[in-house]
Amino acid sequence: MKDLSLHILDVVHNSISAGAKLIKIELIQDEKKDLLELTIEDNGKGIPADKLDKVADPFFTTRTTRKVGLGLPLLRMNAERTGGTFSIESTEGVGTKVKASFGLHHLDRPPLGDMAGVMSMLASSYSDREFNYHHITPEGEFVFDTIEVKEALDGVPMTEVSVVKYLEEFITENLAEIKIIE
Repeated sequence: MKDLSLHILDVVHNSISAGAKLIKIELIQDEKKDLLELTIEDNGKGIPADKLDKVADPFFTTRTTRKVGLGLPLLRMNAERTGGTFSIESTEGVGTKVKASFGLHHLDRPPLGDMAGVMSMLASSYSDREFNYHHITPEGEFVFDTIEVKEALDGVPMTEVSVVKYLEEFITENLAEIKIIE
């Protein structure tokens, strides 16, 4: 995958497939530690213990339409080749947490990508789910929480084209204010 937003989209789709109603995404950019930390946590059905150590294997998938699953293995590979780490924790019936860290300024770290587009698309496409996106940089932090957005919209659907456009612009502007590192 060419950027981190696509990795995030892939992991979030796994969460949605697992029945998650709440998905939390956190990105922390730490200049002093030269580190970018990504955490995606959901309240889906979780992964059975006997399958947990296999999910980062490209030749393991629970899908019946194909015999490989590349999303998590590619995320792991991209993190590790920048000197970072990858881990996954899961409890059946509770949910799953995927963590990946990257060398922030490492040449091989994929760029962040279009987080505003990904988050606005997820919020409008899965309006029956809740998303919490928290991004921290040395310049500040930004939180996009669909629970708060839905309250502010006061009944206007998240699928409304003007709402989707507004959300994308809102996220873009707020990420620019905290000076994200692409």
